[in-house]
This record gives sequence, structure tokens and C-alpha cells, in this order.
Amino acid sequence: MKAVVLAAGEGTRIRPLSATLPKPMLPVGDRPLVAHTVDAAIDAGAEEIVLVIGYGAGAVREHFGEAYRGVPVAYAVQEDRAGTADAVDAASDHLDGPFAVLNGDNLYEPAAIARLFSAAPAVCAIEVEEPSNYGVLTVDDGVVTGIVEKPANPPTKLANAGAYAFPAEARAWLDVPPSERGEREITDVVARTIDAYDVTPVALGRWMDVGRPWELLEANEWKLSELDRRIGGDVSERATLDGPVVVEPGATVRSGVVVEGPALIRSGATVGPNAYVRGATLVGEGAKVGHAVEVKNSVLMAGATVGHLSYVGDSVLGREVNFGAGTTVANLRHDDADVRFTVKGERTSTGRRKFGTVVGDGVKTGIGTNLSPGVRLDPGVRTAPGETVDRDR
Repeated sequence: MKAVVLAAGEGTRIRPLSATLPKPMLPVGDRPLVAHTVDAAIDAGAEEIVLVIGYGAGAVREHFGEAYRGVPVAYAVQEDRAGTADAVDAASDHLDGPFAVLNGDNLYEPAAIARLFSAAPAVCAIEVEEPSNYGVLTVDDGVVTGIVEKPANPPTKLANAGAYAFPAEARAWLDVPPSERGEREITDVVARTIDAYDVTPVALGRWMDVGRPWELLEANEWKLSELDRRIGGDVSERATLDGPVVVEPGATVRSGVVVEGPALIRSGATVGPNAYVRGATLVGEGAKVGHAVEVKNSVLMAGATVGHLSYVGDSVLGREVNFGAGTTVANLRHDDADVRFTVKGERTSTGRRKFGTVVGDGVKTGIGTNLSPGVRLDPGVRTAPGETVDRDR
């Protein structure tokens, strides 16, 4: 079976992180988000991966090349921001038999994708508390009987998890009429498949749609929790590494550092001296954590630098960010309410009591900068020494 992986979107809800890098290529553990989906498909037995690309296509091509883990990789370009059926239709020239479709910005249990392939035609589903936010499935006697998009009165709590295994005939069904949003949706192709076949629901125990910045934190919390301790870099005898900590070859951990896992320190990164890294933290390739810095439950993307005597908690720092000495991130509101963050122009609850800042690529803070909870800094922003930032910039 061939697997079509949808990776063409920019990810406007996850800005500013996607302003210069497509959402599927944002880091989750030791690989981009979309690579977890591709790996799950390969482990399930996919004979070829077809990546549908668009925004930031070069980054996707560079990572996967013409073959990935020995499996051929083909590319299909989605020219405009159309619907999911249009995305799969862009890949249709590569399809000549049964095929799977997976969202490249979702995290799936790898074993569930194997069950999906085996049960084809099938669709992955998961029980959720707020099904009206998703497509909802109805099931009778182990067969999917219907699918409806974001119903006001959901008939079940069984959400569509965005992973499908189609029969070969479905290739001819991609030309569905536009939805009310003016887009051709893959769920309409699922509905046609339900009419023609017994479609099996494949239950997921865990799944995540990574759409907003705090969900990138949650995705890293998930994948870093699966780490097995491995120390391959240059680690000082006077450093303390507790729990599931991975230090990749080429990374450096200096004297006096304390790292409490789960934590991943990637190749070329430097931590310390006397730094404290804790929580589910990713220190990306070439990133630097300076003297006496504390980093807690955060993602530092490639090349990010946190200067000495700084604190970063529950935050995401983009590529080549430079925090000046003494930069402090506040991650807790005084009233203990959930921290809010701006998504597509609207302040939205993160559902998290602790959440710091989200910083786009190339941001530089002056020494002694203070960043309030839920602040967003767009790529290239500069702050003045001693500045307190309590509004998005």
C-alpha cells in the first residue's frame, strides 16, 4: 500500500513558528513533526510515501530526499490552499491500488497505523470530550455508517482522527463537490467509501492534532517521554543527568549542569556551565544554553541561544533566537487563570496554567528583558535592554 502524507499547509494557527518554516517541519523530539507520520507509515508496511507539499516545500524535500529509510519517496505539489480532497487528488498520478491518507501534522500511535493498513478500507477514530470540534463518526456493529463535519449536536463522541485506508476505486472519487467552505474535503470521499464498502473503525488510544504552539509543546512532552537514556556527547564528570536523558554525539554538557529528564540535547548543542534543564525539554541542533540558565519544559529550535542568568519556562523558541543575558520568561499568571495566546488575531485559552512565550525565528532580546505569560514575538523582533514586554510584538 502507498501512503499519501499531507504536508502542504503553512499552519497559520501555529504562527509565528510557521512564518519561516512549514508546520509539518517543526521539531518534535529528534525529527520533524511529519517524520513521525512517515515513520509510522513505513513501520506499517508502506511500499512508497507520497508527500503532498506546498508551502515550504524545499524544507520537506531536503529532509526526505528521494528515499527515506529505504522506502521510495515521491512528491506532489498542491498549488493553492484548497481542501484535503484536492491535496490527495494532486497525488493521484502516483496511485494505482489501495492507498492510505495521513495528516502530516497529526501524531498517531504507530501500532494503530499498522492496524489501519490491515483493516482497509478503514478510518482511525478516537473518543473525545468535545466531538463538535471534529468530524464525527457513527458506527454500527463494527462498521462505520456515517461521518459528519463538526456537528452542533454530535451523534457520538467518536472523532475522525484524520487517517484513512482507501480501496483503489476511491482514486476516482476525489472529484467531490466543494463544501460550504468552498473546499473539496476528504471526508466526502470517506462518505462515498462508506456507501460502497464496509469501512472498519480503528480505535486510537492516543492521538494529537498539532495545530497551535502549546500543542507543539504537548507533542514534545509525548515523544520525549518515550526516550531511552543514551549519552553520546561530551559530558563533564561534574554534570548530573537524571532519568531519561539523551545527549547526542557532538553535543556538549559542561561542569555543574543538572539535567532532569525527559530531555533531548541534540548534536552541536551546548549546555552550561551550571545550567539547569528540566521537564520535557528539547535543546535543538546547535542551540546554546548559557551559564546558570534554567530551561524548563521548553523547545529550543536549531541555533537558539539563551544567554547566561536567564530563565525560560514552558516556551517555544524559534531558530537562531538570541536571548540576551538575564532575559526572564514569566509562565504563570498572578490570578492563576489559564494563560491565553493570540491565534489568528484572537486571544485564546491555552488550557495551561503555565505557559510562557512563543518566539519566531531570529528574535533578539536585550539584556534584562522580561517577557509576560502568553506573549508572542514575531520573527526578527528586537527588544531593548531592561524592557518588559506584556503585549505581542
